[in-house]
Order: sequence, then structure tokens, then C-alpha cells
Amino acid sequence: MERQGSALSDDIPLVLAREGQHGPVIHAANRTARHLRIATGSRVVDMKAICPELQIEYADQSGDRAALDRLVLWARRWCPWTVRDGDNGLILDTTGSAHLFGGEAAMLVEMETQLSLLGLTSRMAMAPTWGAAWALARFGPVRPICAADETAIKLGALPVSGLRLDGDTLLLLQRLGLKTIGAVMDVPRLSLTRRFVKATLTANPLMRLDQALGKLAEPVASVDTKPQFSVQSRLAEPIFDPTPYLPELCEKLCDALEQAGMGCRRLHLTVYRTDGDVSHVDVATSAITRDPVHLHSLFRDKVERINPGFGFDLITLTASDVEQVQVAQTHLDGGVDDDLHLTLLVDRLTAKFGARAVSCPVLRESHVPERAEVRIAALAGHTQTAAVTTKERPIRLLDQPEEIGVLYAVPEGPPAQFVWRRQTHRVARYSGPERIAPEWWHDRPGTRLRDYFKVEDQAGRRLWLYREGLHEDGRGGDPRWFVHGMFA
Repeated sequence: MERQGSALSDDIPLVLAREGQHGPVIHAANRTARHLRIATGSRVVDMKAICPELQIEYADQSGDRAALDRLVLWARRWCPWTVRDGDNGLILDTTGSAHLFGGEAAMLVEMETQLSLLGLTSRMAMAPTWGAAWALARFGPVRPICAADETAIKLGALPVSGLRLDGDTLLLLQRLGLKTIGAVMDVPRLSLTRRFVKATLTANPLMRLDQALGKLAEPVASVDTKPQFSVQSRLAEPIFDPTPYLPELCEKLCDALEQAGMGCRRLHLTVYRTDGDVSHVDVATSAITRDPVHLHSLFRDKVERINPGFGFDLITLTASDVEQVQVAQTHLDGGVDDDLHLTLLVDRLTAKFGARAVSCPVLRESHVPERAEVRIAALAGHTQTAAVTTKERPIRLLDQPEEIGVLYAVPEGPPAQFVWRRQTHRVARYSGPERIAPEWWHDRPGTRLRDYFKVEDQAGRRLWLYREGLHEDGRGGDPRWFVHGMFA
């Protein structure tokens, strides 16, 4: 592909150069330079001697790759699986997508038109295999369409360069008189096997030929999983705000989920900008849902974060983390469970303030109180497993136990009086102790056991105290007392 715009006229031969082993070599050439037989990979000095008016600029290879990677995402307006093909091409798996654009021929015209609006010239082809499409796009007629039973015939007339082989192998085949792919097909298979049995993929014409003909698999391995549920809205003219289209997109997506008996936990809104870039907005839910009104509400404060550029003409909405929905019957009076309202509240708060702003407690397998519960993001709570304890625990557990000053202690019981937060508390009644031993697989050697007591002071406050250590247990001095939590 060639970038147009403020560059030189197309009538002037122009090449991009890169550093080679013996000086600068041709990295890419425009159409005029190619007509003058300026070959990619040739030394710049040699090509300058052939064409003195040749204009030379240095290529930004890393920038080109980054731009091509962005174009890979932008090309998903036509199909869900797209990948980069080398340094100057794209491969699109259009299976099941062509009919959305009026057929394969109309789809190719649409692709060429949209790319031209980005200032890109392109050559493209439609074929049943990656290798056949690569060859036809570069050496075939304008926008060729190849059916599965026509592959061998249409590839036969193309030059052997269409097999994606390295330079040394191409030179060898040409010296052998094999200048077309059809000539390679006519050579007995056993002869090719013997000659190239130890060759790598790019140096083995037999393997490349099998890939082009569909005898050897070469799938389009996209970096993302193909979306199972996705809807889109194509716009006649570029716009800057997708908000008016979101209700209908959510309705269509939820209808598709309902027909399949599924729900989702994440939605991905993607807008395809006219300048070739892509913008995303993602939302998540704490529970499986397919409620279009609720899902639409989660985008309310996020759509403004989209950078519209010069406008966008395609909007897609995709569901991920899709799971089976267990349909629950509502109450006879038409009411629903209260926990459903809680999940909706969690989703709205998370969408407004961020995933870290809303958390929930999750139990862990540990009998040490501060380890038995951790707080995680509310949206991640559904992936956690919880442990169940039969012991009564306070409704509030202090982040760090607070040491108290004991005025008088009952033998084998709690303090009769203690000072906590500069106030003196007199124990009116208590229960316990509950002994909790250290976890030897977590705690350091010398960690002391704890005896927990539930106490009630003279004002009716119910606290959770523990004594750390025992007299003469050999693990320190006198026992220490702490407040660890409060009961209702």
C-alpha cells in the first residue's frame, strides 16, 4: 500500500530505503518506480544508476508496522478476524460476512473505497486460502474473485513469486526454467520433495503450493477470540456522538443473547473513525445480565471519553464473558429478589467511579480472622470462591488490632477492666475463650496463639478481645491484649 497526500506526484519515481548489509537497499517503491523496474531489495546505488531521477527517502519501519497494526483493527468493520500480513498487507477472514455487503464483488469495492478515503491505494483479492489471496492480490487482475474449484487454474498463470518464497529459492526456480506457478505444479511431486526435503517453509515451493491450493492448512490466527455476539450500526455520514444509536444496539444485542439463552458480563463499544483509527469503551457488570436498559445506562458517563477524531461511520457493540442464564421465576406479586437491585447499583457505581471504587468482602480458607476475609473489586467477585465458617464473628473487624491496657485480669478469662482509646471499660459479662493457634505454614516461628473473648462493658458495647500468648509459654514475655472487632 502507498500513502498519498502531501507527498510527491505519482509521476515521479519514489522509493523508501532501509539499511542493508552492503549499504541502503530499496524497501518499497511507488507505482512509477516499479514500472521503471526498480526492484525491492536492490541496492540504492544500483537503482540510482538505472534511474537518475529516482527520489529516495528513508523508511520508518517501526512507524509503518504500528500504523498497519491500527489498520488491522480498523478493518474489522468488515469481518471479526483480521491479521497483519508481513509489512504491507492485511488478511481478512470474510467467511459469512460477504452477504452483509451485497456479495464478494461489492465487498471488495467497499474495501477499496474506504481505503482510498484514508489516502491508501490497495490491491486486493478474494480466495479460499491465504496463499491464493496473497498471490492474486499482487500478481492477478483487478479485484479477482477465486472460487474453491478455480484455485489451481487461476494460480497457474501467475509468476512463481506468488508462492511467497525467499529470494534464493526464486532464483533457483527461475534458473530451472520454472517461471510460473503452473510450471511448478507440472513438476512431479517426488522430484520437488527430494530437492527441498530439508528446506524451511519460505524455501520450500511444495509446502507453499500446498498452502495456496488448500492442501495444507493456514488459518487466520487472529490475536483475539472471534466474538460470539456482536451487532453494528453503519452510518450514511460520519458523526461525533454514538449516544443516539446505543439504545437500539443494546436492544439488538440483548435479543440475540435471549434467543441463545445467554447473558454477558462485559460489553465493548467500538467506533471506527474515518481517519483509520479505532476507539473503544468497555463496561462490565457484577452479574450475568441481558437487560438492555441497564446495559445502556452503564455507558452514560463513558461515551464522552471517546475521541471521535474527524467522525466515525461505523459503531459495533460486542458481548464477552458470555454465560448461560439460569431463568428464575419472579414472585407471584410481580416482585423480584432484592439482590438484583444490589447488582444494578454496584454496576452503576462502578461505571461512574471506576472498578477500584467499589469492593466486596470474600471469604478465604483461614481460621486467622484477618486472613479469613479479603476485599476485592465488586466486578471480580463472581470469579471467587468463598469459605464458610460456623463461628460468630463481629460485624466490623479492625484493619489492625488495637492494643489495650489491662487494669485487672480474671485468671483464664478476660480483663475485668481495661483502657482502650483513652476510656476505661469495665467488663459486665463475657463468653469464651475461643483459641486460635498460629498457621505454621504462614506464620513465622515464635508466633503466639490467641484466646478470643466476646465481652460486654458497662455501657452495653460488645467487643471482641484476644489475649496474645500465655504465661511462661516460652515465646515471649507477659501476654498482650488487643481489641480486634465490634459486635452489633
